[in-house]
Amino acid sequence: MPSTGTPVGAERWVPPRSESIDELKSAAAGCQGCELYQDATQTVFGRGAPHARIVFVGEQPGDVEDQRGLPFVGPAGRLLREAVDDAGIDPADLYITNAVKHFRFELRGRRRIHQNPGPAHITACRPWLVAEFSLLQPELVVILGATAGKALLGPSFRVTRSRGQLMPWPASAQHPEDFPVAEIKALATIHPSAVLRADDRDSAYRSLVDDLRVAAAAVA
Repeated sequence: MPSTGTPVGAERWVPPRSESIDELKSAAAGCQGCELYQDATQTVFGRGAPHARIVFVGEQPGDVEDQRGLPFVGPAGRLLREAVDDAGIDPADLYITNAVKHFRFELRGRRRIHQNPGPAHITACRPWLVAEFSLLQPELVVILGATAGKALLGPSFRVTRSRGQLMPWPASAQHPEDFPVAEIKALATIHPSAVLRADDRDSAYRSLVDDLRVAAAAVA
């Protein structure tokens, strides 16, 4: 596939009647729905409890995740695990995934510098997110950062405006008909990588934990 032009989208790689997350993960390994697959090491699919009470949706894999093939195992993932613990959420109740399944980066010398996914990448990868939700039946969706917010709630969504507030889900989705789940709740907060970049990291971390405590109370 050429690296320019409009991505074809992941739809043709998504099994039409998948029965498990493992089946989706296996199919996603061959996805060429946008050009990001060309430079990424591998597809990084979601992981966690198939009957998770809470689904976390982040942005995209980072450098460490791209190499290991697992979401949230780099610095942002370690911080998220600490925040989950401090918020009183049981990790066994979680499923964690990303809106975009391949690492987008710019090469500077030997370093791979993270680049935000563009709208075309979010749209191209959205069928995988929809497929994951078709198998998961959570009680709550936690949206981590702007990219995940745009993927699930539309391009006008702003984390700073709505963070920490419970919203109806999938009624608040951009296309609620795409998500065949019972009416539950969603909550948006900052991505843990934003905490790592913050000037006042302690304050940003406390705010993240406060948001996650709202999530914990919602499923208590």
